[in-house]
Amino acid sequence: MKYIILLGDGMSDYPISELGGKTPLQAARTPNMDYLAAHGTVGLAKTVPAGLPPGSDVANLSVFGYNPVECYTGRAPLEAASIGVALHKDDVAMRCNLVTLENGAAGLYMKDFSAGHIKTEQATKIIQHLGAELSSDEFKFYPGVSYRHLLVWKGGNERIKTTPPHDITGKEISPFLPSGNGQEKIIKLMTDSQKLLANNLINPAATSIWLWGQGKAPKMQTYQEKFGLSGSVISAVDLMKGIGIYAGLDVINVPGATGWIDTNYRGKAEFALRSLAVKDFVYVHVEAPDEAAHNGMLNEKIKAIEAFDELVVGTILKNAAKLGDFKILVLPDHPTPISLKTHTSDPVPFVLYDSRHTRDSGIKSYDEDSAKGSGLFVEDGFKLMEMMTNKG
Repeated sequence: MKYIILLGDGMSDYPISELGGKTPLQAARTPNMDYLAAHGTVGLAKTVPAGLPPGSDVANLSVFGYNPVECYTGRAPLEAASIGVALHKDDVAMRCNLVTLENGAAGLYMKDFSAGHIKTEQATKIIQHLGAELSSDEFKFYPGVSYRHLLVWKGGNERIKTTPPHDITGKEISPFLPSGNGQEKIIKLMTDSQKLLANNLINPAATSIWLWGQGKAPKMQTYQEKFGLSGSVISAVDLMKGIGIYAGLDVINVPGATGWIDTNYRGKAEFALRSLAVKDFVYVHVEAPDEAAHNGMLNEKIKAIEAFDELVVGTILKNAAKLGDFKILVLPDHPTPISLKTHTSDPVPFVLYDSRHTRDSGIKSYDEDSAKGSGLFVEDGFKLMEMMTNKG
């Protein structure tokens, strides 16, 4: 048996008047996900436990089969693992975004949480420059991918309060600056970066760093220990790769995988199929719908969902049978409504398909309403993996 998770990040949404009251998932052409829904098990799952933030870190830990209440310590420690940074006992990792701030009537505003989806080559040069000027025995910078980078704070305070920059697009930043023990040091790094990046010629869109997502190294069982499975993870983003590393999974880097709407969708599916020839499990993560939603780009979100359906789900569905019996779980990690440009904790629609037991579910399409109408609700989203492997 092969186990396959196909995740469209932030794919679910709210009804939108421009779409005649449909969600982007309902408006998109998704024949492959609709087929799975018609012949599989459809329902809603709560991937974000009460009291935890609706981040991709929390939600994807759930989908992987881990209870975030037990193992979640923050986003940045997972990303640290992806870029090969070993955290010591007292180290606090922080996500370091390159962002675009602009002056407004009331102060500085968050114009773009991604500095225009800055290219990795440019971003690396900027982070190296900032590291040379701002690093110390206490703080050290590490380059990552595109706008996503890392700061390690030796002896830092993991309980400092921070805000994801994608939650405050278009807002004045002062109410959202870090607060708590050590805030002065973190805010100073951010303001010092603005001075160093003023009039930078590498990419003028990068005007500041934004520090958030802090935490210490988590403790997690591997997939072999937890489920008795070997496997791989395929994603363009360090967060997903980091979860995979802690889970003891192989991390597969696909050429052309960008974490944006121009990603190599088909390549991800093809690499997943190759991995499944020798592994039990693969987790394919596509960031594009979430990124489009954070930017309020409705048409791009629909296009990303359609590309995910055709090139990822479709490619897997047409070829997986060559590997024997298989199960496919398709879902988003969390909703990212276009109207809010940020994540919510609402339950997400899922479909679980078993190649051995196809059936007529009576459901015509995969979307938020059909999932709700099914009557199946999984309160603990981390149990979806147990459902798929029959270990629950």
